[in-house]
Amino acid sequence: MSNELHIDAVDREILFHLRQDGRLTNVELAKRVGLTPPPCLRRVKRLEEAGVITGYRAVIDAEALGRGLEVLVDVEIYANDRRTVEEFETTVASYEEVTEFRRMYGRPDYFIRVAVAGHAAYEAFLTGKLSGLPAVLRVTSHLTMKQIKTTG
Repeated sequence: MSNELHIDAVDREILFHLRQDGRLTNVELAKRVGLTPPPCLRRVKRLEEAGVITGYRAVIDAEALGRGLEVLVDVEIYANDRRTVEEFETTVASYEEVTEFRRMYGRPDYFIRVAVAGHAAYEAFLTGKLSGLPAVLRVTSHLTMKQIKTTG
């Protein structure tokens, strides 16, 4: 017997609707996927317990928080010893401006999503925090012209 979770079409429909609106009531969700509330709730609980649904959150408008400029940053480092890499990752992850931080295979070594108030704030972040870190070899900034799609 396999411990692997089987996700069927109804589960996928539940996940679709929860991605669109995580605040749906169980009654409304059940109606949208064609179930009665008790089996719908059992499926949601099963998906949560299996780790498929890892949480619920609010999506915040960055502009409303004074962080309307989003910059995608590629970072290459020259260090490859564990201590330096861990220090770099811990430091960058602690920056409030960093909204996403990924270690990549190949080049660049890291992908960072930064949200700041504007160009001056990004320059201050780049020169005052990121570029000055000991492990940093190269930083390439990509400013967003237009956001086409986001899945939150």
